[in-house]
Amino acid sequence: MRTTTRSTSVHGRSPWLIVGQAAAALAAGIGVGRFVYTPILPLMHAQAGLSAELGASLATANYIGYLAGALAGTFVPALVRSVIVLRGSLVVLIATLALMPVTRDGAVWFGLRLIAGVASALIFVIAVSSALTRLRGQVQHLTGWAFGGVGAGIALSGLLVLLLRSATTWQAAWWSCAALAAVLAVAAWGLTPVSQPASTDQPASTDQPASTDQAVSVDRPRTRRWFWPLFGSYTFEGIGYIIAGTFLVAAIEQGIPGPVGSGAWILVGLAALPSSALWAWLAHRWSRPSLLFAALTIQVIGVALPALLGGVAPALISAVLFGGTFMGVSTLSLAIGTHLQGPRAVSLLTAGYSAGQILGPMLAAPLLQHGYRQALLLGGAVVLAAVLAVIGVWIRFPQVQAPPAVLSSPTRTPD
Repeated sequence: MRTTTRSTSVHGRSPWLIVGQAAAALAAGIGVGRFVYTPILPLMHAQAGLSAELGASLATANYIGYLAGALAGTFVPALVRSVIVLRGSLVVLIATLALMPVTRDGAVWFGLRLIAGVASALIFVIAVSSALTRLRGQVQHLTGWAFGGVGAGIALSGLLVLLLRSATTWQAAWWSCAALAAVLAVAAWGLTPVSQPASTDQPASTDQPASTDQAVSVDRPRTRRWFWPLFGSYTFEGIGYIIAGTFLVAAIEQGIPGPVGSGAWILVGLAALPSSALWAWLAHRWSRPSLLFAALTIQVIGVALPALLGGVAPALISAVLFGGTFMGVSTLSLAIGTHLQGPRAVSLLTAGYSAGQILGPMLAAPLLQHGYRQALLLGGAVVLAAVLAVIGVWIRFPQVQAPPAVLSSPTRTPD
């Protein structure tokens, strides 16, 4: 029996207010703090003398910091319950953005992007934990729209860089995006963490299982045969998606000088904004392994398309396909991991995904001497490996679900 739709207040607050505050936090922490580097990267190449190799290293620094912040939130749960940590992380993140233009020292840039990664992770974990717990019992699309804050932040920062690029410098782009993050932080300031955070074994923005998944089983099924292909697929996704997420704009601008790259990045954000809610809705109608296979296949096309075909249309189509799938792949993968009921399944999946994000720029770096097209082809090939791995999840996927008491336990959500 499905939960009926509710729009009543949550803990005395409008659910849409919670959605808005969480979305603003995610827009600042992830959409701007983490991904603004992508549209600014070509400006730094052209104006700041940033080499392709150092550009990849700065991306890696951010992902190392993000992993460190996520692990801190996992092993020190008090951090996830602290409004001081949330607000302090927002302030630190804004400071790292504002300090990027005051130097041309690669080591300082590396440190700033590392610190920004830690702050982004803490903002993500706290905002998502608060949204999932406070919106529990509400219709699932509400949580999906909260996650849409990531896409909104990508689109807003991409638009800001596009407007500034022809009239100003790379320094002004960083400062303007720091100001944007500050505005979003003000909107998120009233978000308060909950005393009992969500645990690491409930995925973000997932819908309740369809009726075929409601069976209760006392005996836990042997799920390793499905989990390890899922783990491999999600790790490959971490590698492939982050290559595109870091170098897509630079790759497009290499072939099409002008504003097309930044425009494509705006489309990535606009496509990502409704994607979590959309994939959650689709999961009521089709099995998650089928949807994961479809999302990854679409993403392969999106990542590789601008490397295979020149022109504005392939670049823009690539942006929509990539933006519409990268959040959905995470949503579906973590939902499947929870369904399989393995010990710490979501934590293991997140560890593999995070490691993949660190490896992605490192693997792509040797190819950057020949431009960004080969890097995108590498990213597409790795996501294709994720597609092949998920076939092992799809075949005879078990429909046994854990008892309701297990499913409803509060959880802490990873990226």
